[in-house]
Amino acid sequence: MLVPELPRLSLIPVQLLLLLLLLLLPAQCPARRAGRFDPTWESLDARQIPAWFDQAKFGIFIHWGVFSVPSFGSEWFWWYWRKEKIPKFVDFMKNNYPPDFQYEDFGPLFTAKFFNANQWADIFQASGAKYVVLTSKHHEGFTLWGSEHAWNWNAVDEGPKRDVVQELEVAIRRRTGLRFGLYYSLFEWFHPLFLEDESSSFQKRQFPVSKALPELRELVSKYRPEVLWADGDGGAPDSYWNSTGFLAWLYNESPVRDTVVTNDRWGAGSICTHGGYYTCSDRYNPGHLLPHKWENCMTIDKFSWGYRRDARICDYLTIEELVKQLVETVSCGGNLLMNIGPTQDGIISPVFEERLRQMGTWLKVNGEAIYASSTWRAQNDTVTPDVWYTCKPKEKLVYAVFLKWPTSGELFLGAPEATPASTEVRLLGHGQPLKWTSLEKTGIVVELPRLTFHQMPCKWGWALALTDVT
Repeated sequence: MLVPELPRLSLIPVQLLLLLLLLLLPAQCPARRAGRFDPTWESLDARQIPAWFDQAKFGIFIHWGVFSVPSFGSEWFWWYWRKEKIPKFVDFMKNNYPPDFQYEDFGPLFTAKFFNANQWADIFQASGAKYVVLTSKHHEGFTLWGSEHAWNWNAVDEGPKRDVVQELEVAIRRRTGLRFGLYYSLFEWFHPLFLEDESSSFQKRQFPVSKALPELRELVSKYRPEVLWADGDGGAPDSYWNSTGFLAWLYNESPVRDTVVTNDRWGAGSICTHGGYYTCSDRYNPGHLLPHKWENCMTIDKFSWGYRRDARICDYLTIEELVKQLVETVSCGGNLLMNIGPTQDGIISPVFEERLRQMGTWLKVNGEAIYASSTWRAQNDTVTPDVWYTCKPKEKLVYAVFLKWPTSGELFLGAPEATPASTEVRLLGHGQPLKWTSLEKTGIVVELPRLTFHQMPCKWGWALALTDVT
């Protein structure tokens, strides 16, 4: 870079010389960024959720950890076996493992032998999802990266001897257009420091200071997750976790401060009240419009988030049920986070892969009604059950997603008010305008095309695009 020649010193006052030198120095960043957030819920809750999250609509959740080794009953296996001593878990251990076998002994058996991050990324891309959230650490405390604060109980020192988080992060970002996110359990069931803090009614704060908060900062700084999915407050308030202090750093200083999205599980009492988007409860699907952005985190396996080798085929949601979950959720302003549980050796089982690919097939045809859509004035139809609405106001489009093809070939829609001269109706994946007539008071009747099963654009739900309706 060329620097302007300065006038001779003898010809200018010292003050002018200092001013010229200051102008040549590089511009300094302001001490406070615009829109800086204070470590209070009032300030943090005022942060607008980055637009990409609302546009995405659909993500994949991955529950994977040492609990995938016993793969029996639930990812809460350790708690149910050792703490609650539920008979079926106690009997499972008695019948399959030596008497002195400890949960920690499952660690070396969590091999991830067939884990292929590129293969996972390709499956997720095929699902039509726009973001993915991996459990970096569940309540058992085992981290899927080489955490400096989880010595000898992490995937680099034990089991896989690999940085699973990094491998998946790299594959997702190199091979797909998905946003990369991480789940993190704040507490750990049997960590001695947490148990000591708990016994003091959380007056002591040894665990968050020495373990949880340093790990959270390490995760964010190293892997730059654009979704940070907190969970497991252990009954402790947000002040114990210093959640507001951490989130202020996340939104102000972290490498993902402008794009990161967080949920609402940052301490006892914060769920469905504070944080980014609301989750409210597992498998939350209210069926009506909410004023705040929310997410329906749910599982393909009806009874577990982790892989279960004792699962039966009827324990898995069908693709019809999953499409219904997606459509209902998006119509009411939410995102769907659909969970799978890989095996201990890193395989996404065929039933999970099939569901993911089926969802992708459906979204290839109907994604126009889902991605970047908005909620409409009506969420579902008043005349025909299982019809759900979304819209795109700028394009003057309303979408009616119907989950049952009427045997009569006519679809009655009670909500839309059409204009004979300008309203047009088309079936996504079909293309040709459809005939329609107005109902007596309000609504329309759409004459669906006569198609064979193989001619239908998709098999598990269909979407009509309605132009210029109110």
